[in-house]
Amino acid sequence: MVNAVRIHEFGDIDVLKWEDIEVGDPGPGELRLRHTVIGFNFLDIAVRKGIYPVLPELPSVLGTEAAGLVEAVGEGVNGIKEGDRVAYASTFPGAYAEARLIDASQVVVLPGAISDEIAAASMLKGMTAEYLIHRCYPAKAGETALVHAAAGGVGIFLSQWLAAKGVNVIGTVGSDAKKEMILANGAAQAVNYKTENFQEVARAVTDGAGVDVVYDSVGKDHYERSIDSLRPRGYMVNFGNSSGPLPPIDSVELNVKGSLFFTKASMRFYQLSRAELEASAATLFDAIAAGDVKTVIGQRYKLEDVAMAHTDVAEGRTTGSTVFTI
Repeated sequence: MVNAVRIHEFGDIDVLKWEDIEVGDPGPGELRLRHTVIGFNFLDIAVRKGIYPVLPELPSVLGTEAAGLVEAVGEGVNGIKEGDRVAYASTFPGAYAEARLIDASQVVVLPGAISDEIAAASMLKGMTAEYLIHRCYPAKAGETALVHAAAGGVGIFLSQWLAAKGVNVIGTVGSDAKKEMILANGAAQAVNYKTENFQEVARAVTDGAGVDVVYDSVGKDHYERSIDSLRPRGYMVNFGNSSGPLPPIDSVELNVKGSLFFTKASMRFYQLSRAELEASAATLFDAIAAGDVKTVIGQRYKLEDVAMAHTDVAEGRTTGSTVFTI
């Protein structure tokens, strides 16, 4: 038996239960992992509330990202052996546990230069940034990007990586206290969206032309001002809805405001094969090793203190990545 955080119903933080579970032996194509560090993602809150339907059934263990050691290898698994250090960022839940079974196709072996903590704090957020800036909208040197929630886990990766590519980054945050942090992590301009108008800043920075791309994980609260910040034929990339889902997209509005492009992006559609997963992870690890991006771990919690972490993140009291230790 191992300890895990499970939910038996959807709802507020009181549905999070610290329980014993049975893991068992890996079946064909599976691994048994002993977790060392677990990553937290805003997605976990949406799943807990029942907003994001990825759980196959209840009760279920939450969490999609972790690093650890391979304890056992199922039949038919190649390229991964017992004792390997591995990590994953999967749409299949089960990370909020001391150990788990997982499909080997979701796991990558960690290079020696990447610690377990860095991997657990980086995989989902870093690979999200990777596909957004290289394959969703490949931002180029000299362009200007508006990055929302720039002090969050994905936001910091985006800002750092874009800056390393020579892109001018305007980052939005929810407090003046977070401005200094994002300015030290790639942003050239920092905007407190609660007291400042990021649309006006975007136009001013670009001499009225508008930004080339908006990377948005906030959703409905920022949508209208975001598309009004874009240049003609600019790209609106929405990959999250922390303020709530977007309203139906009006294609006529996109046309009138500059023949704009809109995409609702998700990492699972940029990892449609094992080759895409491995390439994305390798690109991320190379960028970390080169110093183009630095994993900023803003807070650490014991796994049994999961309710505190969910509360702190939901109320905007955190910065950077959040991890759980065993």
